[in-house]
Amino acid sequence: MFFLSSARNDTTIHNLVKTRELHLMIFLYTLALWLLLPYIFLRLIWRARKQPEYLRHIGERFGFYSIKGDKPIIWLHAVSVGETRATQSLVTRLRATYPYHQILITHTTPTGRTTSKQLYDDSVLRVYLPYDYPFAVSKFLRHFRPQLGILMETEIWFNLIHICHEFGISLLLLNARMSEKSAQGYARFAQLAHNALGELTAIAAQTADDAARLTSLGAQNVLIMGNLKFDIEPPRAMLELGKQLREQFGIARKVFLAASTREGEEVLLLDALKNIHIPDLLLVIVPRHPQRFAEIANLLGQRGIMFQRRSKNRAVSAEIQVVLGDSMGEMFAYYAAADLAFIGGSLLPYGGQNLIEACLVGTPVLVGPYTHNFAEATRLAISAGAAALIQDARGMIIKLQHLLDDPKALCEMRQHCMKFVESNRGATDISLQIIIGLLPNKPDK
Repeated sequence: MFFLSSARNDTTIHNLVKTRELHLMIFLYTLALWLLLPYIFLRLIWRARKQPEYLRHIGERFGFYSIKGDKPIIWLHAVSVGETRATQSLVTRLRATYPYHQILITHTTPTGRTTSKQLYDDSVLRVYLPYDYPFAVSKFLRHFRPQLGILMETEIWFNLIHICHEFGISLLLLNARMSEKSAQGYARFAQLAHNALGELTAIAAQTADDAARLTSLGAQNVLIMGNLKFDIEPPRAMLELGKQLREQFGIARKVFLAASTREGEEVLLLDALKNIHIPDLLLVIVPRHPQRFAEIANLLGQRGIMFQRRSKNRAVSAEIQVVLGDSMGEMFAYYAAADLAFIGGSLLPYGGQNLIEACLVGTPVLVGPYTHNFAEATRLAISAGAAALIQDARGMIIKLQHLLDDPKALCEMRQHCMKFVESNRGATDISLQIIIGLLPNKPDK
């Protein structure tokens, strides 16, 4: 009995020490956030130079809100554009399953918020998620009182998760992805990450690799759900706009789309194009971030390249070499109007962007060597024949010419795109099963 009692005492002491260590780490984490507060304001001001929207709704970032729902709330957090678009199929199913609830979508960036407005108009509530200060998170939760919270992809905020746990709010991490680089970052705060993942009600990862990395950080019973982005239905309006854009670009011209390009990639692409001749080629460049529209316009002007802004909304004459996609929320239309697309962020070590949207409309894609943010989707697309991997800008242009000169090969890639998408659908069904298990689909009495 003595040994049993001693073992229990040792376990109790060990648990107390771990709890105190955790509380200390949370305290130090929160203290660091307070020390960063001046930098946060400076960063908002800096970003507002090119995107004035960053200075709007600042109060929301600290838990002060002017809107309030009049129904029970299901809350989804989608940081920016990609995560917001990924909510489409899930939001549609949630509306049908929970007609007596209100959907609240929170964002971190103005572009995410704009995308939400374009997708859902006023049928959902939308605000910024507050910064991870305990007082701000508590104000947010008390104001909206969500019955369920859903974090999309890679949103692990230590205070947010802990306070939801204390308030008894079920919080899911859905469509979760965890790159090797991100996992290494969270591993630096191993105890905080372990506690946060343990306090989540459920985690559903996109791939087995994502699940393994989350598990290594302390998550338990991680499900594999696939990727919600495969379940998106391209809006009819965007497909129609794609047809209109193609008519503006020129039906007979060959259209190559450089989608979601990042800083430095446009220069590499333009340099490579000088060394190859593709008759009637029209290059369409759509920068990832709208604040770079003016930068790319200046780059094209300095090089003497004849270009036209998409915002002019008129036919593109034969002498125009480049269309600058200076519009928001039209990526599906750009893909639908293109013969072939390069997925930006992959030519330089940014980690790549989502290639699934291009495949959803049957547009073959080229990707560079840096795709670690979307590694599994890229691997599957290449394996399916829907995408081709290139190592540099010169290789991309060579592949571009080969495909544009071989309509049969390009047509086969289009067919592979559709098969690739169809074979990977189903993540929305799995997500909904998890949600219904936590939130019965019945109206509150």
